[in-house]
Amino acid sequence: MKSIKILMAMVLLLSALLSQAAIKNPVTENVKISGSCALCEARIESAAFEKNISEASWNKETSIASVTYNSKKTSLDAILKKIALAGFDNQRYLAPDKAYAELEACCRYERAGKSEPAEVKPAAHEHHAMDAAAAKPAEADPLKPVLEAYYGIKDALVASDGNAASAKAASLVKAIKEVKMNELGQEQHNVWMKVMKDLDFDADHISETKDVGHQRDHFSSLSENMYKVIKAAKPSEAVYYQHCPMAKEGKGANWLSQVPAIKNPYYGAQMLNCGKTTETLK
Repeated sequence: MKSIKILMAMVLLLSALLSQAAIKNPVTENVKISGSCALCEARIESAAFEKNISEASWNKETSIASVTYNSKKTSLDAILKKIALAGFDNQRYLAPDKAYAELEACCRYERAGKSEPAEVKPAAHEHHAMDAAAAKPAEADPLKPVLEAYYGIKDALVASDGNAASAKAASLVKAIKEVKMNELGQEQHNVWMKVMKDLDFDADHISETKDVGHQRDHFSSLSENMYKVIKAAKPSEAVYYQHCPMAKEGKGANWLSQVPAIKNPYYGAQMLNCGKTTETLK
């Protein structure tokens, strides 16, 4: 019997090591997540799972989950928000009432608190941090550093400067990772979660090359996702969404600008003023 237990322990240890090996830059943290049964375990672990980026192992006896994630691709805060949206209160966020109500009867754990209205709310002991955020001036914008870094890439491409575009893209990669998602509004947070990986992907590719043509290819999709996330909330300053019909071999491409004047990042000096403003976000 003793040898069987030792063998099982070795298998579990090996499984854990292999799992972490698939996740680069791994960080593991233990967090409390409410739940009551094996089905809760499956739901919680499913909500936390993202291939090669994050995973969790939840113990229904202790209600403690061991969460492992790639610290350069996501954060514990983002994972716990997804778990809350799946219906499970945790040490940082309370689940929306609607998500909790949709759980099977066996999963209806006893709640320590309720959230009103149906949106992810901070858990009680996180209120002080959220209160501090709420006390910030109305013009404070958690995505302002991201937008400013994006503008840096745009201006570099207007100048057809691949070196500068690469450096500004590296700044954007850093700004994306430093976004405090708990400061985003609900709609903007939902959009951010959908486009964050794509933003990081395009910014990373722009930073890795000095080839302006390749940078402009990624700038096109980067701009589309930036538009989505900026449009989801009122920006602190006007943002001009501009379009060039000639870009991408006549398919057309868009970009965001901090000024209404057209400065084309897809052609630079060749066709500097080609394009028009199609929408003003403010």
